[in-house]
Amino acid sequence: MGKHKHNRRDFLGKLAGLGCASLSVTPLLSGITNLGLVNAAAVANRPAYSTTASNGYKALVCIMLSGGNDSYNMLIPRGTSEYTEYAERRTNMAIPQADILPINPLVADGKDYGLHPSMTNVQSMFEAGNLAFIANVGALVQPTTVASFNADQNLPLGLFSHSDQRTHWQTSVPQDRDALGWGGRLADIMHTNNANQDISMNISLNGINVFQQGATVREYAIERSGTGSVQINGATNNNFYNTMKRQTLDNILDDTYVNILEQAYAGSVRGANGNSIQFGSAIASGTPFTTVFPDTQTGERLEMVAKTIAARGALNVSNQTFFVSMGGYDTHNNMILEHAELMQELDEAVGAFYNCMVELGVENDVVGFTMSDFARKLVSNGDGSDHAWGGHAFAFGGSITGKKIYGAYPDLFEGNSLETGNGGRIIPTTSCDEYFADLALWFGASSSDLNQILPNINNFWTPSGTTGPLGLFV
Repeated sequence: MGKHKHNRRDFLGKLAGLGCASLSVTPLLSGITNLGLVNAAAVANRPAYSTTASNGYKALVCIMLSGGNDSYNMLIPRGTSEYTEYAERRTNMAIPQADILPINPLVADGKDYGLHPSMTNVQSMFEAGNLAFIANVGALVQPTTVASFNADQNLPLGLFSHSDQRTHWQTSVPQDRDALGWGGRLADIMHTNNANQDISMNISLNGINVFQQGATVREYAIERSGTGSVQINGATNNNFYNTMKRQTLDNILDDTYVNILEQAYAGSVRGANGNSIQFGSAIASGTPFTTVFPDTQTGERLEMVAKTIAARGALNVSNQTFFVSMGGYDTHNNMILEHAELMQELDEAVGAFYNCMVELGVENDVVGFTMSDFARKLVSNGDGSDHAWGGHAFAFGGSITGKKIYGAYPDLFEGNSLETGNGGRIIPTTSCDEYFADLALWFGASSSDLNQILPNINNFWTPSGTTGPLGLFV
């Protein structure tokens, strides 16, 4: 039978009855809008980067703490004078001094620090040199003072807004509501390292996200259970109904469509179905491991990341990024209890994930890192804390120069030189760009690529050589 032409209404009507899982027109339109064909051609002609990872493989695992992590109760001043300063500002939000888990940074600033009492795994990883903290980091357009803040000079758009600040961390372009993420821009440059171009370099455990959206590379969304594969409903069921449904879908996708969007959508559905089968098969044949992950959403998501890394050979990839989001951090009330539960879930999942990387022999080839919308105010609102700005993050992996606190932990007394005068909001002294530059260079980007990946980097550091501005991997 010859090819048929269909109008848009016929096309969408046929798809509507087929039970397509996790598919919609909106993501497709967004993807087409962001396609940079000229850039894609340039990227395709770049030479592959050489990696220093022991297995010729590198992965970045982004853990987004959505809602604004109260990170001043994650990395806490512990010495007598600094704890007094902290406790006076936090009042009923302060962690008891005796409960704080001690850490011993290799580089001292004259103060003692510790961790939330729920973070025993993170404490062990820090003390072993496999984890580091980045202090008072946040989204910045340029270095900012209280004076420039008060004058509203080059501040991030939507400062203190969840949606804006979460996006700014993912794009590292806080002066704009940019549609592309820095992980996507990184993938635009480096995705050709992967021999297998069927599966995206960027793997998401939380569906569509800004961090992994590039001009030519988008995220490939997987689930946290089974083989992770998201397939057309009934793709693996051979009963009569599902067999007929698959045959009907295949016939629709084989047709020729007049409208370019219809052609692209048909290709997207066809590719998603084929890729899901390929991905699921690779996961099933990956290297098995015995590490037990916690029975939490974060634990399950990081376990699926581990399964994907264990299947890197079957997937035939050299570089991957992963995106995992953990919600619940918008702690305006009942903060002490809720934040303790969040810290425990995060700590247990990160501890299991790192142990699994050691079991798989890739702990030097995988780096995990956290980011969050912002920190919470130092001052209590009664039973919680409101939106702030600069806070603390951590990165972990065998290649990290760990047991250090990078950046400068700020003073917390009222009226200090970084406080905006609004209940304990601290201006960041380390930019996201500096943090991300270290990660991108470790991953294999060159210093000459950083202006494309992180457009504001020159406002904080002049890219050169292979060592980043913070020195996380020196």
